[in-house]
Amino acid sequence: MRVKIFDEEHEQDLEEVLNEFLQSLPHKSITDIKYQVAVGKDMDGSQIYCFSALVMYEEKRGWDKTPPLR
Repeated sequence: MRVKIFDEEHEQDLEEVLNEFLQSLPHKSITDIKYQVAVGKDMDGSQIYCFSALVMYEEKRGWDKTPPLR
């Protein structure tokens, strides 16, 4: 089993990189996906968002390693 972690400031960015990665995986190799949103404040009091996902998947023989993102 392998894992891949994604962390983006905007939910649309997370959706885009996650969809790119999922399309690169062989059919039925995804075990689970965990999603989380965290909110904090910076020194100026502005809100900071962190949208993250953890993908658990099985690596199949003959399949290349995780493709580079961006």
